[in-house]
Amino acid sequence: MFKLTSQTAIVTGSATGIGEAIAERLAKAGARVAVVDINLAGAQEVARRIGQSSFAVKADVSQPDSIRQTVAQVLDEVGHIDILVNNAGIGGRAAPIWEQSAQDWERAIAINLSAIFYFCQAVIPHMRERKYGRIVNIASIAGKEGNPRMIPYSATKAGVIGLTKSLGKEVATDGICVNAVSPAVVQTSILNQLTPEQVNYMTDRIPMRRTGKPEEIAAVVHFLASPDCSFVTAQCYDVSGGRATY
Repeated sequence: MFKLTSQTAIVTGSATGIGEAIAERLAKAGARVAVVDINLAGAQEVARRIGQSSFAVKADVSQPDSIRQTVAQVLDEVGHIDILVNNAGIGGRAAPIWEQSAQDWERAIAINLSAIFYFCQAVIPHMRERKYGRIVNIASIAGKEGNPRMIPYSATKAGVIGLTKSLGKEVATDGICVNAVSPAVVQTSILNQLTPEQVNYMTDRIPMRRTGKPEEIAAVVHFLASPDCSFVTAQCYDVSGGRATY
């Protein structure tokens, strides 16, 4: 079930956290993973550990040229891209809107939203030509409910959900399925960017009364990245311990 033998996957932000767990899960299912991260040493270590001839690619996802070069490099290396997982993201600074700077806002837009647009734009022609592809975008429950003191993050993750639904419908007859996953708070290093009060605010709203684990997010991504996900597209799957309100 959910085998990915002979498939190639790009997983962004996969040197640590949720991305690392996703890369490991896809590799165990047989995929060769391009471990994409700005931290090349970390990406190389993950690629070495997960095997399946996986390889590291250094990329700055805030830069469209770097994104296009990454996709070209993977195609030169392997010849095909079957799966794209847009995972790279930042939590940003926890502060009310009147304390958020223009740089805070623009950085969140560039990394959390524009990077997904440019990665999808770069791989879609290749996938359409092959009449097959799976794209999974990592959104957030914050994109559905909105977290106070996290306006840039919440707004960009809402944008990810909207992008996913639009793109999924655009390519629905091309053999390409595009879906999103919306985690609630997950125990990763991104929490270091937030205050304890901010983390408690999010955790207190989870009916299971705990943070998620990266492996739990990866399990849902695995299905959405597989050939078995053949009649599911333009959807947003919550992995929230019951938090989501819609």
